[in-house]
Amino acid sequence: MTDTAITVLIADDHPLFRVGLKHALQTQGFQVVGEAENGEQAVAMAQTLQPDVALLDAKMPVMDGLKACRQLSGSRTRVVILTTFTEPGVIQAAQEAGAAAFVSKETSSTELAAIIERLHHDPQATLFPAINLPRLTARELEVLALLPVGCSNKQIAKRLNLSPETIKDHVESVYRKLGVSDRAAAVNQAHVLGLAGSGGQRESQPRK
Repeated sequence: MTDTAITVLIADDHPLFRVGLKHALQTQGFQVVGEAENGEQAVAMAQTLQPDVALLDAKMPVMDGLKACRQLSGSRTRVVILTTFTEPGVIQAAQEAGAAAFVSKETSSTELAAIIERLHHDPQATLFPAINLPRLTARELEVLALLPVGCSNKQIAKRLNLSPETIKDHVESVYRKLGVSDRAAAVNQAHVLGLAGSGGQRESQPRK
């Protein structure tokens, strides 16, 4: 640890977790300058306190950690998404939001301290788990989003202004890419991967 303590902001909607994390960080020599219970508070505090690092939970009320991260993008504060939600889609969303690192809450305090120090001392460093998401097109993601609603191929075709045959092709492509054979399995796999509502990993190609 350097002579000047690295300043940290904690944002999590569970008070007991914040207390434990604050104690662990202070034991490691960090200075916890603020605690927030939602993303909106975190953004306001970060803008005022200018911490070196902000630890944001991905899922919080009022404003989640990913939205807060996007609002802090470009600031001096390096954002770490520290969460229990470790689905590939959430990891990718954190990357796209401008986070510097994505860390599971199961990480030890010693490992977390090392991550914070590295991010602080290396402004170019980013630390994310490896992810391997199916590459769905924008249209396939639209079709996938309508499967949990219970729409038939004809209903999806009407909503997207496409032919039922085209929708059938898209559905089959989604099944193939997700490695499933029916709608229920596709919906379940989308949730497991964090694709549901996350935007997924898209290919750069025009819609059909």
